[in-house]
Amino acid sequence: MTTPTALTLPQATGRFGDFTVIDVRTPGEYASGHVPGAHNIPLDRIDEAAPALGSAAARGPLLIVCASGARSAKGCERLAALGVEAATLEGGTSAWAAAGHPVERPAGARTPWPMDRQVRLAAGSLVALGFTAGLVWPPAHWLSGLIGAGLVFSATTNTCAMAALLSRLPRNRPPKDAVPLQETLRRLAGRGRPGE
Repeated sequence: MTTPTALTLPQATGRFGDFTVIDVRTPGEYASGHVPGAHNIPLDRIDEAAPALGSAAARGPLLIVCASGARSAKGCERLAALGVEAATLEGGTSAWAAAGHPVERPAGARTPWPMDRQVRLAAGSLVALGFTAGLVWPPAHWLSGLIGAGLVFSATTNTCAMAALLSRLPRNRPPKDAVPLQETLRRLAGRGRPGE
């Protein structure tokens, strides 16, 4: 059966057992709650993971998830460019949890804000800082202009340098007991889903 590139929640849950699920959020976001059985491969590591994902896709369909579906759609596009077929879950983990489906999280895991919310806070704070500082020292208004230009560039190129930087903050890093990426890749190259 051919898998469409985007699946609604009912379509995905009807075939959930068929999929190897890949969560492309940051390790911190993943630890805060993820679709059961999902493997964590952050979006910025997709190229590195492509061979293992190709092996998993050869055994069965891949379902890529994130918080809302935006990053997973980017992940699917990147994988398609690398010759790996995958589908994205529309609405992401947020839609999954809102529909009453269970999420897995390690005991005591912290819950960082979703990356898009972190970006909005950082960008808004920098714009406000540039505006306020510009009242005292007018050249500081350039900070607000640069952030605005960065946001326009981000939207037109569908990339986000600020998110890449924020993903490196301690709260977005994996917990100490997280499965290392190389182990996840080894598992994907050797088997489809946890427990197999």
